[in-house]
Amino acid sequence: MFLSVFDMFKVGVGPSSSHTMGPMVAGARFLDLLRASPFPAHGLRASLHGSLAFTGKGHATDRATILGLAGFLPDSYDHEKAEATLKAIHETGRVTPPGLPSLSFAPAQDLIFDYDRPLPGHANGMILIAVDAQGDAILQETYYSIGGGFVVTEAEQQAGNAARTQAACPYPFETAAVMLEMAKASGMSVAAMKRANELAFGSAQALDQGMARIWQVMNDCIERGLSTDGILPGGLMVRRRAKAIHDALQAERGQNQSAPHTINDWMVAYAMAVNEENAAGGQVVTAPTNGAAGVLPAVIRYWLDHVPGASAAKIGDFLLTAAAIGGIVKTNASISGAECGCQAEVGSAAAMAAAGLCAVMGGTPEQVENAAEIALEHHLGMTCDPVRGLVQVPCIERNGLGAIKAVSAASLALRGDGQHLVPLDAAIETMRQTGRDMHERYKETSIGGLAVNVPNC
Repeated sequence: MFLSVFDMFKVGVGPSSSHTMGPMVAGARFLDLLRASPFPAHGLRASLHGSLAFTGKGHATDRATILGLAGFLPDSYDHEKAEATLKAIHETGRVTPPGLPSLSFAPAQDLIFDYDRPLPGHANGMILIAVDAQGDAILQETYYSIGGGFVVTEAEQQAGNAARTQAACPYPFETAAVMLEMAKASGMSVAAMKRANELAFGSAQALDQGMARIWQVMNDCIERGLSTDGILPGGLMVRRRAKAIHDALQAERGQNQSAPHTINDWMVAYAMAVNEENAAGGQVVTAPTNGAAGVLPAVIRYWLDHVPGASAAKIGDFLLTAAAIGGIVKTNASISGAECGCQAEVGSAAAMAAAGLCAVMGGTPEQVENAAEIALEHHLGMTCDPVRGLVQVPCIERNGLGAIKAVSAASLALRGDGQHLVPLDAAIETMRQTGRDMHERYKETSIGGLAVNVPNC
């Protein structure tokens, strides 16, 4: 399946692409089925399974599911309207989605966290049901939130979604090896090949405007995070730190005692700003997920603000290159923390960011592939163990360190000629195998690791 730059980078809402955006999208899809159904519905039911159950409340999955069944979508999310809608649903026990009559839905009874029955297709599973006046099911669908805001039904997962195939693309690469072969044969950059593939499905104007919006939302998120302090929601009493770090860095500018390594602090501040916004339920862009949303914007901002010769005109090439790498990772392994741990989220994000930075700094396709491999290789084995199920500890700092690794990987690759021992495809396959072997307690369930060794209150 062809994965667009707009599949990898989706405008949405925090704190989680898998646990917040995915269930909201699933709810909206189920409403479409219900609108097309010849049978009148009286009420709705929902059950959450696997990781969606274990860390659902910390990831706001309950809120997202309710709002999805009320007709909300991540891309057009209105926080104030959502809060008012949630309050009304809890008070009345009813939802009124657009184009449908008022339906019974009392969250306390009709939204079930099923901790005992994981679904076979993915760790993030949910079942949505419409019932008649007698309480009998008239429509039921199983959805899997497979990472990065992607949602598939059980049937789609089994059959494969061929709506947009690689065969329609002029450069249909699904592995890094094929990508390099095509780059060598065509003399084109990774970004140029990815652009040509995108244009097989849309106009150049739509592509450029869409990417400009993606960066605008990313940068706006950084700015909000850098100007906001206080305590993050959820009960852990985690303080926002990005603003204080950024304020201190600005005050230190030009001082002789400012050490060169403080450039790392700038990157961390940018990344933490995004992930603090994500933790607070703000608007973010999946890159490729919400939990890893800070890595790539931080690297772009670092490049624009701190690297001589950087130009905003090249942001499109950065995003296209990153999306090409992200598509290869998702096709051959996973970008889901519930499936492969945080190596699949921050590791994939670092690989994408390293590739994008290497490309805009003049790297060859071979150096771009090398940069992505270095970044991913040094995240292998990273677990996903959020304390109290919140996308805060260790997630926020982890994005900052992921950005630092991405920049270091790009720099190291640019110092070489692109020849290296471990291919990117081998690192991706290793990540897949490691995720398969990793115990479920380390895959976004909050029943292992830091989640049980750090006090939860």
